Parts: sequence; C-alpha cells; structure tokens
Amino acid sequence: MLQLYSLFILILDLVILSFKIFFAVIIALYRISRPPPLKSLNREVAVVVGAGQGIGREMVIHLAKFYAKVACIDINKAACNTTVELAQVSAVGITRTYICNITDKNEVTQTVKSIRSELGEITMFFHCCSIPAVSSKVLSRSQEDQPEVKNTVDLAILSYLWLLEMVLPSMELAGKGHVVILSSVAAFSTTVGQNRIPLSAAQFAVQGLAKSLQTEFRRSNNNIIVTLVHIYPFVLSAEVYSDIRFRIPSYFGAIPAKEVAKQILDGVRRNYLEFSVPGFILYLGNISRIFPKEVSFMVSELLHTGIDFG
Repeated sequence: MLQLYSLFILILDLVILSFKIFFAVIIALYRISRPPPLKSLNREVAVVVGAGQGIGREMVIHLAKFYAKVACIDINKAACNTTVELAQVSAVGITRTYICNITDKNEVTQTVKSIRSELGEITMFFHCCSIPAVSSKVLSRSQEDQPEVKNTVDLAILSYLWLLEMVLPSMELAGKGHVVILSSVAAFSTTVGQNRIPLSAAQFAVQGLAKSLQTEFRRSNNNIIVTLVHIYPFVLSAEVYSDIRFRIPSYFGAIPAKEVAKQILDGVRRNYLEFSVPGFILYLGNISRIFPKEVSFMVSELLHTGIDFG
C-alpha cells in the first residue's frame, strides 16, 4: 500500500512538472517576440568594476544616462577619471572614481564602505574587469611564471568573493539588488591553439558562482536578481582586443564595446537570468551539447577562432 501511494505521488509530481515545463517553454517562446518591458534605472546605485576601459567604461556611460549613481572602480586612476569625465559630458547621473585593487580584501572593504556612505546602499553590481590570460605551459614551467596563474585566479574568482561579501548586505538593506556577472567563452573551451587552461578554469568557476547565487537567491526570495552574461570576445572590435583572428570574418563581423554594453544593459533591464552577446551564440552552444562532444570539436575547427591576449 505504501509503495502504491509513493508511486501515485511520483506520478502526480511528474504530471505537475510537465505542465510547469510546458508553460515555461510557451512563455519563453512568447518573450522572443514580446520581450519584458525595460525597468527604470533612475536613482539606482550601481558599482562597475573595471570601469577604466572597454565594456566597463561604456557601461558607466550608459548607466549615467539613465539617472543612475555610478561608482567607477578601477586600479588605474587616470583611466577611471577619463571614464567619469566622458560620462559627465552627456549624462545626467552621478559618477565617481574609486581606486581599488579588487584582489585585496582590505581595499575592497574600505572602497565599498566609502561607496555606501557617499552614494547610498548599492543596488546594482557589474564586474567588467578584464581577465588576463596565461598559457597552460605556465603550469609546467619555472616558479617565476606561477604569479601569472595566481593573478588570473585572484582576479577572476577571489575578487568576486571579496566584492560580493560587501555588496550583498548592502542590497539586502536596500530591499532589492541586481548582480551582473560577465563570463568569457573561455569557460566552455580554450581558444584554438592557445591552450589557456588557467583562464578557462577561472571563467568556468565564475559561471559556477553565478548559477550557485541564482539557486540561493531563488530559495531565499530576497528580491536579488543574478544575471549571467556570456561574452564572446572574438566578436568585439579592435578597441577591446587588437589581435583577433577568425576564419569567417565576413559572417561574424565585430561589435564595438559601446554596442556590447548597450546589449548587456538591455538584457539586465529586462531581468534576464542568462543571455549572451551576440544572443544567438548561447542558443547554438546549448544545442551543441545535445550532440556528441566530437561535434563541438568539428565546429571549433571550422570556425578556427583564436584570440591572443596581451
């Protein structure tokens, strides 16, 4: 009798789950043609890490145009000041410079405290800091190259932990929050011919962090949204990476950092939990996982995309 009851409960759960999946798919298809409305960023207090150049700089400029208060964090004071000046030319929001080594927990603590006291409780967090890449050969070379690996891991992983440790309590006090995590395509595979294992491992960890946070906040229901954005570097223009190469340039083209930042902010304002720039590549990546692993290798060889980092 107990087994029959357990079987009945299992069947009931599966039926309910099937209906939920069906409606989730229908809603997702509907949102393709009718995306959610853009939320207002007026008076949001946003922290942008890596604001001194590239996507981070453009993100600051876009946020300031929507009346947001933006804390620009970078280790390069001159570059960060330039970002603030550019944002203040045509923007109406407040932008301020904060110099910080985000791999140093003490500096992060003091910087976030300063932001909260000067701008208010933080409600948005963007980690746009560029990630240095190192060759997998570093793992088997002399001791002098090991700091490169440590710097990659510290910048990609530890900085997130130190920053989120200080930012999340501020969002909880504000009663809302939006954490935006940017991850490179290197999380899925290393670029052809580069074998940059430390970078790929670090970026894969970043995606794991994002998904863990999404699960945690979904359960706690504390009104904090986590958005994971997949950035595919080989489509960025030379203003971000000056040594890009790919086999079919006429097909992929290149996207300037300004447009990338706009696409990211549009997705964030619609509260998407996960998307990519460009958008279609994430769907292609998900579909490719249905096929044997050999298929993904074949696609990579066809595109023969490569990126030389610095």
